[in-house]
Amino acid sequence: MDGLVAQCSARLLQQEKEIKSLTAEIDQLKNCGCLEASPNLEQLREENLKLKYRLNILRKSLQAERNRPTMININSRLQEVFGCAIKAAYPDLENPPLIVTPSQQPKFGDYQCNSAMGISQMLKSKEQKVNPREIAENITKHLPGNECIEKVEIAGPGFINVHLRKDFVSEQLTSLLVNGVQLPALGENKKESKKRFDTEEEFKKRAYQCVVLLQSKNPDITKAWKLICDVSRQEFNKIYDALDISLIERGESFYQDRMNDIVKEFEDRGFVQVDDGRKIVFVPGCSIPLTIVKSDGGYTYDTSDLAAIKQRLFEEKADMIIYVVDNGQSVHLQTIFAAAQMIGWYDPKVTRVSHAGFGVVLGEDKKKFKTRSGETVRLIDLLEEGLKRSMDKLREKERDKVLTAEELKAAQTSVAYGCIKYADLSHNRLNDYIFSFDKMLDDRGNTAAYLLYAFTRIRSIARLANIDEEMLQKAARETKIILDHEKEWKLGRCILRFPEILQKILDDLFLHTLCDYIYELATTFTEFYDSCYCVEKDRQTGKVLKVNMWRMLLCEAVAAVMAKGFDILGIKPVQRM
Repeated sequence: MDGLVAQCSARLLQQEKEIKSLTAEIDQLKNCGCLEASPNLEQLREENLKLKYRLNILRKSLQAERNRPTMININSRLQEVFGCAIKAAYPDLENPPLIVTPSQQPKFGDYQCNSAMGISQMLKSKEQKVNPREIAENITKHLPGNECIEKVEIAGPGFINVHLRKDFVSEQLTSLLVNGVQLPALGENKKESKKRFDTEEEFKKRAYQCVVLLQSKNPDITKAWKLICDVSRQEFNKIYDALDISLIERGESFYQDRMNDIVKEFEDRGFVQVDDGRKIVFVPGCSIPLTIVKSDGGYTYDTSDLAAIKQRLFEEKADMIIYVVDNGQSVHLQTIFAAAQMIGWYDPKVTRVSHAGFGVVLGEDKKKFKTRSGETVRLIDLLEEGLKRSMDKLREKERDKVLTAEELKAAQTSVAYGCIKYADLSHNRLNDYIFSFDKMLDDRGNTAAYLLYAFTRIRSIARLANIDEEMLQKAARETKIILDHEKEWKLGRCILRFPEILQKILDDLFLHTLCDYIYELATTFTEFYDSCYCVEKDRQTGKVLKVNMWRMLLCEAVAAVMAKGFDILGIKPVQRM
């Protein structure tokens, strides 16, 4: 929305300049008795009024968005503060480095600004030799007043260690608890046809002919195709329902009529060449041309992918398009994106189109994941096996003796599907990874099983102390969160890093960063819980003697952030496990 306001403001300023210029010109001509009022001027004034009205609406909407009680991205806020200081200290430097990162050790503060060394190099290139430590001192002298920094220290050759104000962190945690986690503006007969397609030339030839007939809307072929789609859809929906996936079905047929227009558009623009009966398009910077019509008159994936990207840009009016497709399609997709830019469908500075590639799933033998007979493993079979193993695990821990049948079933589903999803998302998506049920169901280490158990334990703390949701909400409004103990302080800072993590995954589309963060939050909570009593009980009777409510609020904040993280990852936690 900021960008839209900026665009409207720029247009408004330009129009007002034009109005002033035309007014001056008309006044001059009128004085000579040469001209009546200009219709162009009246038209500009009318458009100008409309633009002012629209800009006012946008500004109000933007202000309302900014006033929404969202979590603050502390890293971004510190970048703003240090950006102002660097600009004030070195106004003549163009694009000086701005580097603010969380500190890895408490002795180095909570965050570090490491810009001084880079600025030193920039000044050196201008034949100004300045020690990085002196630059760091100059930056700190120009720090503007702000709500988040307690103090800064200069360490080593020019690192600026930043210590956050405890009352600032406490207030942000209270806001999170009162307003919630508001984020700132994340079978065999088939495997047969594939086999025949790969091995039998005659079958392959007939299959290609059927595709051409389908694309030309032959009624018999279309009827058969629809029957196949219905059968496939029934099986796919079993998986989508199990994994809580919702989607808008847009198969290749959806783009059929649009493909005719795509070919015509590229031809009309002079981008098409004919090569051995094929219609191909060469895209600057790409080594392989796109084939938009085959020699037999049929369309290709190139054609349908071009039709799809145009539909998403012009009909869906997408601001961001992410293609989650394996790494092997990288060259193809980059060529599609480049062709869309070449023909003028989108500007990458305005619309983000990205390929989130991923690697291969390996078996425990470190070879491509297959069944014992060498067949591709079906996802539905993995899910069923996951359900069986998760129930075995729950019974092994004797959870069937303390949970109701309904609770046991919910826990089984949560663990099974959560573990499979988490195992996939917790690895760097570009890398291959080894699929192992034993590892993913282990309740130790960075696994969904561990995190789900940790979450239910955190949620149970208030329940076992007889503190309900209403009491927690009242405490959130009235109780100051104390962060005097080092483990309280560490946990509080960890909780508030959540917006930074989400910004990072939005920038680079690597979800394993979020998984690592949730695991770090869970382990940091364990350190806190082992060191700081939340509920003090009589050792003999188990009676609650004292509740340290500010610590209960920290527990609640951890659970709230974990729940939002699970939601983003598509994992459903349960209250009892």
